[in-house]
Amino acid sequence: MEQQRRLAELLERFKADSGRWRDWDVPGDEGSRRAALRSLMNIRPPRPMDAGTLRLQDEYLSARAREKGVVALADIPVLREPISLWQGDITRLQVDAIVNAANSRMLGCFVPMHTCIDNCIHTFAGVQLRLECARRMAALREARGEDYEQPTALPMLTDAYNLPARKVVHVVGPIVEDALTPALERDLKDCYRNTLDLCAANGLRSVAFCCISTGVFRFPNRRAAEIAVGTVEAWLAARPGAMDRVVFNVFRDEDLRIYEELLGE
Repeated sequence: MEQQRRLAELLERFKADSGRWRDWDVPGDEGSRRAALRSLMNIRPPRPMDAGTLRLQDEYLSARAREKGVVALADIPVLREPISLWQGDITRLQVDAIVNAANSRMLGCFVPMHTCIDNCIHTFAGVQLRLECARRMAALREARGEDYEQPTALPMLTDAYNLPARKVVHVVGPIVEDALTPALERDLKDCYRNTLDLCAANGLRSVAFCCISTGVFRFPNRRAAEIAVGTVEAWLAARPGAMDRVVFNVFRDEDLRIYEELLGE
């Protein structure tokens, strides 16, 4: 009942905050109300929100995390020290850092209820994440020009807010427009290498990688997995003991089969 009260109150507050949607008559079933709140969060521009609403949002999202089930490293078997493979929702993982497949604006996905990982991470982290990303990008634009966008393979580290993870690494993967090229393959390798370097530099000893650049970025799934595994293994071999755990997080069955084959499962 408490969670339903939070949801109802958050809906009214986010509707009022939106302006345009303040009179939206949201259906009464819980699934529709959850989707409505997520949609309002997805479309919200990066701007401050009052402390009371943030506290209520944090309570609601923390309870949602418990409902979904937090997955600790101890719950994930090691396949090849220190590498693991796990299928499921990356926002459930209690690791030092999860990797977000971001776009060059670095503000998350604004499409209501979109199924991309960027949307999912921003939703369950809370609206603070988009605001932090916006502030970081504003500082970069001030230093490097008003047209600045985050380059491919240059990761950005933020807090994770209401996620079980401590941090989020946002990285822009290469986009395959026509054909796969050696340059695009190098860019994807750099995504993994640079992310691991960033984690090591910040004392983050466990990281969960999503399948960077597959899906809407059109990088072939098998080749992307080959690059991911090969790059991570080479990085770990060159730096023994640098990471306690590297998790390859997959969502689709196709990717699970590919990674199981590559990792000898």
